[in-house]
Amino acid sequence: MALSPWVQSLVRKEVASLEPYDPAFTPCDVNLSANENTWPHSEVFRQDLDLALSQVQVHRYPDPLAHNLKNSLAQWLGVAPEAVIVGNGGDELLFNLFLAFGGPGKTLVNLPPTFSVYELYSQLLGTRVVNVWRDPETFAPLWDQTLKDAASADIVVVTSPNNPTGDLAPLDRIRELCECCPGVVMVDEAYGEFASPDSSAMPLLGRHPRLMVLKTLSKAFGLAGARLGYVAASPEIIDVFAAVRQPYSVNSFSQAAAQVALSHKGELLKTVASICQERASLAQQLRALGCEVWDSEANFLMVRLRHAHQIRQALIDRYSILVRDFSHSPGLRDCLRITVGTPEENRSVIKAFRELLSQGTSS
Repeated sequence: MALSPWVQSLVRKEVASLEPYDPAFTPCDVNLSANENTWPHSEVFRQDLDLALSQVQVHRYPDPLAHNLKNSLAQWLGVAPEAVIVGNGGDELLFNLFLAFGGPGKTLVNLPPTFSVYELYSQLLGTRVVNVWRDPETFAPLWDQTLKDAASADIVVVTSPNNPTGDLAPLDRIRELCECCPGVVMVDEAYGEFASPDSSAMPLLGRHPRLMVLKTLSKAFGLAGARLGYVAASPEIIDVFAAVRQPYSVNSFSQAAAQVALSHKGELLKTVASICQERASLAQQLRALGCEVWDSEANFLMVRLRHAHQIRQALIDRYSILVRDFSHSPGLRDCLRITVGTPEENRSVIKAFRELLSQGTSS
């Protein structure tokens, strides 16, 4: 972000050097770049959603703390309502994490390559970032160094499954982090529904009051457009989140849509199981084409191949398929991230890769 001198003289120094978050969207026919759940909702779901949205009293402000939705989420999670807070997507809750617990003189321990917003928000709020880079071959965190740095950290964020690599953080390691970190530990489980249920850190909440678990309805529940995230934590931590939140940040339409999604969770979790089956098939086919594909517990695959940047460009130019290009990102040389889509979308991806790779060049 190149700011003119007069603007630089006005903004905070933390802002002047920041680059805007850019998901690199390009109009396309098949968008597999944003880790959305691309499977359509059922007709019954759509009818219930349309009815719920039609009954929203748009002339009234939304319930500021989304009490009814909190109760529904708490019931599903098996926790007390006062242990849950809802936000305008997981991103708002992440910002509030750093707003409440970060700032000048505070330190974040970050495990890149991972979701870049953690470091972005840290820098925006003047929080010092200690990056503990993952193993360059396996992408597994270097836990000994992580625990060492966590012992003097104010915030530790662990993504499980990790974005963009798809690996899980073992619960025993999360437990160790909670025991050694004098600050707070956030486990970001935005993609948790695509992993084994016993991989979630939720059962650790009762024993570790510094722990918080971030979840979302954007991915598995197919509500990316509604922007609905939530955090489960001790009531004391939730009170802190409530104190720093923006007023009325979760609109009435999103709250209504979330209630519909939760009422259809059985149907949606069946779709998740189908996506996981597609994930295994897509990984197998990409490997058969000569790509290096890491095991994933999320709804995306990290793929490494020669000429990755050119392949990505050819996918959009020739096939109107958009995937995420990480090929020039630190630690992710020649890597693309591919969302696991519908069977038809996945077949289109394999067909395009097969044709491009059989040519021996992407040009």
